[in-house]
Amino acid sequence: MSKSRRRHSAEFKFKVALEATKGQKTLNEIASDFGIHPTQVSSWKQELLDAGDQVFRQPMSQALREHETLQAELFEQIGRLKMELEWLKKKVAGFREC
Repeated sequence: MSKSRRRHSAEFKFKVALEATKGQKTLNEIASDFGIHPTQVSSWKQELLDAGDQVFRQPMSQALREHETLQAELFEQIGRLKMELEWLKKKVAGFREC
């Protein structure tokens, strides 16, 4: 009988890792408080310490990527609308000649 794998949210992982970095409790105490294995606590703590500087850089770069994606989509839509407008102008001009 195997246990199903639990998935934890990023907020939960951050909360556990932050508690571990504070150093007020042992890893075993934190693990029992949150109901996870002590090695998982140390793993999340190490991830937080390794990627801690990315926390302050990522929102700016993520916002920039989202802005560029939106801009590309809008330019694409403008191009399609221009093509449709030209096509409609040609069609209307054909009806006026009749």
